[in-house]
Amino acid sequence: MKLPSLCFAALAIFTAFSVYSTVTLAENVGSVDTAFKLIGPDHKVVVEAYDDPKVNGVTCYVSRAKTGGISGGLGLAEDKSEASIACRQVGPISFNGQLKQQDEVFNQSLSILFKKLRIVRMVDQKRNALVYLTYSDKLIDGSPKNSVTAVPVDRSTPIPVK
Repeated sequence: MKLPSLCFAALAIFTAFSVYSTVTLAENVGSVDTAFKLIGPDHKVVVEAYDDPKVNGVTCYVSRAKTGGISGGLGLAEDKSEASIACRQVGPISFNGQLKQQDEVFNQSLSILFKKLRIVRMVDQKRNALVYLTYSDKLIDGSPKNSVTAVPVDRSTPIPVK
């Protein structure tokens, strides 16, 4: 009798996390193998592209470790917290409405539960620039490892801030 209620509880928890997750799918740019695994995929460093949903003409490129092996191949492994980011102007910059002074624009799960890679956009009004920070967090203990990049915006195009 406990098995059905345990399954229901697990499904409810999974659904709750799925509803509140704002996972953004990244476009895979490429990857390199870093360690051979006899069974399952190799450990890799992947490079992914994220287009800023509120700023047309800006793409962020994130490189991060992806765990291979059997657990990595099944999506059960926890990826490392190290990541690097480079955001660039890839076309004319325009804005889809006003931006918050600081806003999380992307997140991606790094483990089956609780660990996420996050990208936050900050507006530097004094310098008319967009600053992007990447870091990972965990429900209990996040990582201070982070990376930052900035995209200058031409002074003739002021950044609309709420």
